[in-house]
Amino acid sequence: MQDEKSAQRTFLVLWTAITAIKILIAARLPLFVDEAFYWQEGRHLAAAYSDLPGLTAWMTRLGTEIGGQHVLALRAPFLLLAALLPWLAAHIASRWFGEAVGWRAGSLVLLMPLAGSLGILALPDVPMAFATVLCLDAGARLLREIDATSAAELALGLAIGALSHYRFIGVIGVGFMALLLLPQGRRVLRDPRVWVALALGIAAWAPLIAWNLENADAGLRFQLVDRHPWSFQSDGWWFLVVQAALVTPLLFFAMGWVFLRSFGKQQDMSAQWRYFGLLGGVSTLGFFVLGFFADVERVSFHWPLPGYLPLLIAVPALLRQWPRGWRVATWVSAGIVLVLVLGYYLVLSTPAWRAQFAAEKFYPINFVGWDELVDAVREEQAKLPANTTLLADSFKSGAELGFALGDADIRVLDHPLNHKHGRAPQLNLWGLQNDGSRDGPLLLVLGTNDVQYKSLLDYYHRLCATVGPLPAPRVVNVDHGRQRFLLFALPAKKVAGPCTTPAFAWVDTPHSKAGVARRFDVSGWAFKDGVGLKGVDILLDGKAVAEARYGLSSPGTAAFWKISTDPNHPDVGFAAEVDLATAAPGRHWLGLRLHGADGSVEDWSEQPIEVAD
Repeated sequence: MQDEKSAQRTFLVLWTAITAIKILIAARLPLFVDEAFYWQEGRHLAAAYSDLPGLTAWMTRLGTEIGGQHVLALRAPFLLLAALLPWLAAHIASRWFGEAVGWRAGSLVLLMPLAGSLGILALPDVPMAFATVLCLDAGARLLREIDATSAAELALGLAIGALSHYRFIGVIGVGFMALLLLPQGRRVLRDPRVWVALALGIAAWAPLIAWNLENADAGLRFQLVDRHPWSFQSDGWWFLVVQAALVTPLLFFAMGWVFLRSFGKQQDMSAQWRYFGLLGGVSTLGFFVLGFFADVERVSFHWPLPGYLPLLIAVPALLRQWPRGWRVATWVSAGIVLVLVLGYYLVLSTPAWRAQFAAEKFYPINFVGWDELVDAVREEQAKLPANTTLLADSFKSGAELGFALGDADIRVLDHPLNHKHGRAPQLNLWGLQNDGSRDGPLLLVLGTNDVQYKSLLDYYHRLCATVGPLPAPRVVNVDHGRQRFLLFALPAKKVAGPCTTPAFAWVDTPHSKAGVARRFDVSGWAFKDGVGLKGVDILLDGKAVAEARYGLSSPGTAAFWKISTDPNHPDVGFAAEVDLATAAPGRHWLGLRLHGADGSVEDWSEQPIEVAD
């Protein structure tokens, strides 16, 4: 009894603290681009969409209808489901392994980083995880006794999962396989009440099937064909490394041991243990194998979560057999990694902290810059004619601006990102994909980070063909230009003429993060298609500290950018000597100010340097 009370107190303290922290972070964290698009889908209610079934969009709509146009309101339904998940896990484990194990299973769901951070973002993984646990509970109960209540719970879980994500098909397949491998499971599958539940679950896929039939299987092709190379990729091993790190090695080992024990002698364990182990282990292994052949460009570390949840149910029962030191290490290591994950989200939600990571590979570009962009858009709109239409370059900018401005109908250009993320068919259905035509002035918003730098000039030239020559842009640099937007005020009618583009530049020396003396040289190249540049200033922390000699020979630049039309080629190099006699030692940010021959002024992205003492 004392053990049970201690486990319960621990769970309640953890649940209260972690839930409160998640709510705090969710209220401050800028919208992730996918969340913004789900909001946009929620403003165009439908049974299914090009990228997902309907439930995620419906939940965002529900949250904002109740709580208003705020990130916390949008995320509130997801936070609620995520908060219920540990309680449901504790309830399941208590039924089969005792109260103390049950509370500890709930605590592990809270502490395992992938599950513990669930709900901070409004993503389909939240309802899908909830559906997985409902089906898990129903399946375990059906193994003991087949009744209408358990069958109804199974039907509910299957329906929620079908309305959450295409990936839930894998959960269904693995669950069916786990039942077939157990004698009690085969008995369950012979009962008509179970087949009624399965039929109801299958019926929940009808909206998604209908959408694909009406749209040439666009969603299905994207999820199963277009986004995956379906060829062996050796760097799939990194998926395993990331999983072990996120789950924490000891907990990862414990879950693997639960899976292995499910193959032991039947009399040594309950049917439920075998069911949890087989369901979780086979699912997890399947995702590990998939990692060698599937999409590695997008975030996929959360995919195995539905497999981890069944294993976590049984892990506390296994941990009772471990030496106390190993048990403590397992719990502590999971807690430490969860703190790091939540801390990372907290850093993202604090601009001053986030800016320190601007030069790092893990900079969270899809969270960043939307508030600054919205402020700039509003300022530009105030200067432009009242009939000026807002036009975004991609679904990302369109959805984020739409949420901030309360406009779910911002038109979007045909951008490669729309196709890469499966959003182009949906934009077409809404009539929001724009071909560059207009019946009045436009304010075009463009994110420079959405196209690889080596392909950016070609993209600008295609953009010129679509909307005409690009006027001098307003540059919005966020976090030293790591996130960079350009705003173009386009005239009411498309103008003919040679393509003018934003400026391009590169600093050859010093390198990013390089140590420099008080007096050092800066060199590189810069150009601007159509009109050329007339000068380059060297900036330190946003202030001009030197005027570069511009027009030096740089034949390699024109050789690389073959389609460039800058009239100054090959003389687009620059060099300057910078004297920082009065600057404080330590990290500073080196940048460029590019002066166009057309009068434009563009501040380039900055890079960190370390000034010697």
